[in-house]
Amino acid sequence: MAISRLTSIVSSTTIRRRLPLVGAICMLSLGFHNLHPSFSVSSNPLSRLSSSSKTLQRYHSSGVRMEASTQNTVPSIVVYVTVPNKEAGKKLAASIVKEKLAACVNRVPGIESVYLWEGEIQTDSEELLIIKTRESLLNALTEHVKANHEYEVPEVIALPITGGSVPYLEWLKNSTRE
Repeated sequence: MAISRLTSIVSSTTIRRRLPLVGAICMLSLGFHNLHPSFSVSSNPLSRLSSSSKTLQRYHSSGVRMEASTQNTVPSIVVYVTVPNKEAGKKLAASIVKEKLAACVNRVPGIESVYLWEGEIQTDSEELLIIKTRESLLNALTEHVKANHEYEVPEVIALPITGGSVPYLEWLKNSTRE
């Protein structure tokens, strides 16, 4: 009985459509350093956030490939923020980009969050915002989210961008405030 139930869950269209997204989020969350032993290992991924070029050089030499020189880029991050619904997501994403706190905000609808709040397990449908910005804007972005979010304790989680398309990272730099 349990196997047939599991089979019906795994074969559902919803699960199959979301698996690539789940994989992408896991890769962003866990980072490449967990895939290869030569990558730097740290118990705190945010400890790698640094404005020095030394950090970029470390990732260069550890196997994460950049397309070209990083002299025209800045240390960048991806920030996750959850919002309760589509309207809140549209409004917050637009205000973040308008204020040049981020170059791009992806809105991912249809996520379900399970969490402990005030001693009770909660389950809510939410929308995930995936925000690409400069590392130096994290504090300003966090304050903007707190001031414009309806949650008492909004999620703001930053992950370092350790490599990628240099033209995209240059665009990110040029699309955000200093």
